[in-house]
Amino acid sequence: MVNKHLMARNAHQSPIAALAAMLVLLSLAPGASAQEPIAPATQTLSSSAVAAASPLPGAPRPQQALANFAWLAGEWHGSWGPRLAVEAWTPPHAGVMLGSFQESENGKTLVLELLSLTEVGGMLKLHIRHFTPSLDAWEKQDPVALNLQRADATTAIFDNPADGEPKTATFTRLDADTYVSRFELTSEKGDPHITQIVYHRQIASSPPARSKHTPKPQAP
Repeated sequence: MVNKHLMARNAHQSPIAALAAMLVLLSLAPGASAQEPIAPATQTLSSSAVAAASPLPGAPRPQQALANFAWLAGEWHGSWGPRLAVEAWTPPHAGVMLGSFQESENGKTLVLELLSLTEVGGMLKLHIRHFTPSLDAWEKQDPVALNLQRADATTAIFDNPADGEPKTATFTRLDADTYVSRFELTSEKGDPHITQIVYHRQIASSPPARSKHTPKPQAP
């Protein structure tokens, strides 16, 4: 799932324009042209494969249970260049999976995100809102909301029916501990841009085993 981010906001820009410009900046590798969408170094998904997975116009939305996204629960790390992305999701509970995203570079947090996967009447939505480190919301209006358009055993595609960014979000599960988050947006000039991150599951280290030997109390 994203996804799924940094720009210094201009006071005269709309929130949508600021978010679009911010995502464009983050999709660029050091030294790349501002007009060139950058493919990830570790994993590339072809545009034809994504197009093939897209639903036909007018097709009904898939009935997908939130439980099918339980694999997303846990902590994930992804990186490109000097930036580190840390994403964490809770297991499905009461119709919601709650996600958080933190992006940092050289020890400095650049942006935070709150995400939620919600299930209402068998329909799934992905909600996204960006924050500064002090939790000032970037979007001054409603959070971005995308509808699930297609899902199978490995891929889920969400589509934004409104004018905000991103336009689509695609989550592709490569194996039990690896998935790709791909966000597509359009600049103010109409140019397509893609932000794509390969995430790896972080396995918590087991705590040291407790000794079965109980020491005898010391005499006073």
